[in-house]
Amino acid sequence: MAVHKDWLPTNRETILAMARDWQSAAASQKAAWGVPDVILANLHVFTNDAETALAAAQNESTRTPVATARCKEAFDALTAFMRDMKRRYFLTPPLLDSDYVSLGLKPHDSTPTVSGAPTAQAAVETYLTGRHELGVKIVYVTGSAADPANKGCRIWYRVVAPGETPPANPDELHKSFYTRRKKDVIEFAYGDSGKTAWFAVQIENGGRQGPWGPIVSALIP
Repeated sequence: MAVHKDWLPTNRETILAMARDWQSAAASQKAAWGVPDVILANLHVFTNDAETALAAAQNESTRTPVATARCKEAFDALTAFMRDMKRRYFLTPPLLDSDYVSLGLKPHDSTPTVSGAPTAQAAVETYLTGRHELGVKIVYVTGSAADPANKGCRIWYRVVAPGETPPANPDELHKSFYTRRKKDVIEFAYGDSGKTAWFAVQIENGGRQGPWGPIVSALIP
């Protein structure tokens, strides 16, 4: 998975601490924020799974290549769920600055931006770069990268094994990363070779996202 600096911590212990803060804050404010019980339950499961996997990967008696891979998978699942949870429940309701601080997030900037909200659409073209990797190229369908509203884009994706049901629309893509590059590379897990990666892009500017681009797929080498 490509690593890009954004609101999500890169340290695994810090990610776990943030996830626990989310559990506490969202549980106490679930009525005001509209967070369903099933979302809180799933966050609890993903957090516990990641915590258990990290302990196994760090313990000398249980640290094996399998435990290390399992830890990466658990944190990929947790962070993907947290990104989706933030997108669905923390951007829409009128959270206060103190609410965002309780979640470990930066409060919204109330200063108007002259660049405006993105309206352009972009697509992904994939190309081979190496084993277990896919290069992704951003191609604008409408609008232009020169528009100041189009700061960068968030590439959403999902890996589907043979025989599994592919995503019907971009809302079913749960992993993502933000980039300002015209080209980038996604590194997949060793076991993803031979599976299919599905992609869709949203132009993003200061947390504001434009319309979905077309959903496309590529075979992971």
